[in-house]
Amino acid sequence: MAVLMTGVTGLVGARLLPRLVEAGIDCRALVRGGKAVPAGVTPVEGDLFEPSTLTQAVDGISDVIHLAAVFRSQDTDLIWKSNLEGTRNVIAAVKARAPKARFIIASTSNVYDMDSPRPGREDDSVDPKHAYPASKVAAEKALQESGLDWAVLRFPFVYGDRDGHLEALPKHAIAGKWHPAKRISTIHHRDIATAIRLALDGAFDARIVNICDEAPTSIYELAELVGATLEPSSEPLENPWHLHVDGSLARSLGFQPSVRTVYQAVREKLM
Repeated sequence: MAVLMTGVTGLVGARLLPRLVEAGIDCRALVRGGKAVPAGVTPVEGDLFEPSTLTQAVDGISDVIHLAAVFRSQDTDLIWKSNLEGTRNVIAAVKARAPKARFIIASTSNVYDMDSPRPGREDDSVDPKHAYPASKVAAEKALQESGLDWAVLRFPFVYGDRDGHLEALPKHAIAGKWHPAKRISTIHHRDIATAIRLALDGAFDARIVNICDEAPTSIYELAELVGATLEPSSEPLENPWHLHVDGSLARSLGFQPSVRTVYQAVREKLM
């Protein structure tokens, strides 16, 4: 097995790559301009926007883990260019040089409708309006139509390993005027690695799969865990299922989170 990963310096990639190396997986990292990679990883210089630079990166690989994406940016053109055009360029390179490789793409629970009547499920029709989730849906579709072996993993709110993501949540909740009782699904970096290992073994082939832990938690409680306090409210909660996803398909395919709740992560000092 020889795996190429994109987005290795991002929130997820920087914590996933060392875990895959520790598991004995031969990993290549697509990087720009000589950026450092963890010990045991083979760096390959390339640029998602320069298709000619991707040839060497994909030669001889068995799998691609495509994490590279732009999320929190006001530049919607950059979001679409990175998340869709960049994905298409990697797909084209794989089809040309490693057509038997499995292509695993990270997506997001943000694709699900804000007004969903239940937790977001993989067979739901999705048509998000914001650039980030809309571009991820388009990238998912490009992969599904590519003719390659594929798997789409939709992650909810990612946290842990001192990534600072949960600590930043209160300010985003305040800016977005989120109700403090809104409950969101979460996943720890350790269990992203668990899911990726299963995907590499083929457990999620030709499927879109939600990857989440066992306890959606309120914004109010999450804020308190990082020492912040949101304004309490007893007003009715609109869109109660927004950012809450159904993880039953993943469970049926063998995924079991080792960090079952955010409270477990706090207790075991995994934050």
